[in-house]
Amino acid sequence: MKVYGIVGWKNSGKTGLMERLVTEITARGFSVSTIKHAHHSFDVDHPGKDSHRHRVAGASQVLLSSRNRWALMSELRGEEEPPLSALINQLSPVDLVLIEGYKRDSHAKVEAHRSETGQSLLARDDDTVRAVASNEPLEGLSVPVIDLDDTKAIADFILSQVGL
Repeated sequence: MKVYGIVGWKNSGKTGLMERLVTEITARGFSVSTIKHAHHSFDVDHPGKDSHRHRVAGASQVLLSSRNRWALMSELRGEEEPPLSALINQLSPVDLVLIEGYKRDSHAKVEAHRSETGQSLLARDDDTVRAVASNEPLEGLSVPVIDLDDTKAIADFILSQVGL
């Protein structure tokens, strides 16, 4: 599986870009899965539901299944967060895995950048950032700058980078 990341600071447009890229790339006939890193505690389960009760009771993993989808929840219970490579290995094979976040990992990335965030560019100090998708022209970068709203051009760039 090919892997490519989308990184950036909070409110830089990462999630919107991810959503548009999945739509664009799957429309071209490629299969895509995503991994999203959360910097906070999150829960996809709801108190009172059977799966939540299983988890609270101490189950290490709970697999919830229906005819429309299935989800596997794994509790770390104090263990270290698994590395990105271990999470990728949990996915079924697809053409491309798009990763939102994990900005410090070693995979290639496009940085989403919005001028109004006032944040510095990761690309200036991180050679894993291969392009910047920005809502403003940027000078002095050694990587291409692509309009943040030009989803087709960003998809073209990523697909060419991974050989698809």
